[in-house]
Amino acid sequence: MFNSLQDKLESAFKNLKGQARITELNVAATVKEIRRALVDADVNYKIAKDFTDKIRDKAMGEKVLNAISPGQLMVKIVKDELTELMGGEEATFNAKGNPAVILIAGLQGSGKTTFSGKLANYLKTKKGLSPMLVAADIYRPAAMEQLRVLGEQIGVEVYIEPENKDAVAIAKNAVAQSKAKNKNVIIIDTAGRLAVDEAMMTEVSNIKNAIDPQEILFVVDSMTGQDAVNTAKAFNDRLDFSGVVLTKLDGDTRGGAALSIKYTVNKPIKFVSNGEKMDALDVFYPERMAQRILGMGDITTLVERAQQQFDEEQAKKLESKIRKNKFDFADFKMQLDQIKKMGNMKDLLGMIPGVGAKIKDLDISDESFKGIEAMIDSMTPDERSNPDLINGSRRKRIALGSGKDIAEVNAFMKQFEQMRDMMKNMNKMGAFGRMMPGMGKFKTPS
Repeated sequence: MFNSLQDKLESAFKNLKGQARITELNVAATVKEIRRALVDADVNYKIAKDFTDKIRDKAMGEKVLNAISPGQLMVKIVKDELTELMGGEEATFNAKGNPAVILIAGLQGSGKTTFSGKLANYLKTKKGLSPMLVAADIYRPAAMEQLRVLGEQIGVEVYIEPENKDAVAIAKNAVAQSKAKNKNVIIIDTAGRLAVDEAMMTEVSNIKNAIDPQEILFVVDSMTGQDAVNTAKAFNDRLDFSGVVLTKLDGDTRGGAALSIKYTVNKPIKFVSNGEKMDALDVFYPERMAQRILGMGDITTLVERAQQQFDEEQAKKLESKIRKNKFDFADFKMQLDQIKKMGNMKDLLGMIPGVGAKIKDLDISDESFKGIEAMIDSMTPDERSNPDLINGSRRKRIALGSGKDIAEVNAFMKQFEQMRDMMKNMNKMGAFGRMMPGMGKFKTPS
């Protein structure tokens, strides 16, 4: 995400590369390029100008230490200002109530219904709450059905009144039903339109007045840029929502919405969502996002995702096997499964400092490991647990079973042996090492 903006900001910093000190001239040139990059990312010109004016004032006011180059100083200033522009600190989310009522609003196609399911899953699995989803989109039966399917997928009850055409009544009935069933949070998925209209605004405003929600979240499609910000302003004028959700961050996001929305409506971004998986939802941290925009990675989020899949007991057993050089294909397959649960592969690699820029033009699919998995699945249980059994004839059978050339199987076996040798010499393994032992050495057959 934000690849284009990242490239242009990196180009802007080159004005200071090799410079011995900050001057009005080189700062002016850099600031001009930063402003142009922001406008190209669909950030409103006034916001871009205010932002770069602050950067210029800070840069000219700094006394540059000998140990810090002007380029490094400018990157730090821009990171700090980007963090502030996007909210400064993590926003609080209020899920306390009897029940807590969360109202979801936004335009059709913004990802409201999918986000509603993700939020229910998040509150259930991460916060230990008992949520209920409410289908209050009375205009699209498909939205009700989608919510029902998502509810089944994550094990959360969905309240639906398919024949009722009164969204306010549905919301009120759902609150009463949630109390009867001891649900401590309900998430109401409201109707959207292709554009803001009075009927939609009146309906969602009436729902708000009838149920007095603890949180009103406005869902924004990140790929729509400045248009999303304008829509957010219209909704906020009527609803006074409590926070923003950015969806589709795994798409071709220019960055305008993420960078402009807090400035425009003075409401925090609370969650970011990417992909269709129900666990693909993150709390929004402005500083982490600023680091990613500047190509500095986001190790904190990466480690947090790894820890979510990390089984301590399982890891101890794995480490013991590695110490004894007993790591096998079954262990390897288990590690692959854990990595895949962490999220989009290119997104994960982009969180590693210095890697994002190098892989931005590569097509790294979530299906990257399918070739390896096919070869492991073509092995017998004995072969998986004892790789030394796999001789020439067995390799031919594995190649035939996985649809791979014998050369690919041989290369994979060689890489696996190299990885085992490397592991044997490891004294310590960090959290990420446990999740991905030696994975960097592997080429992934298509």
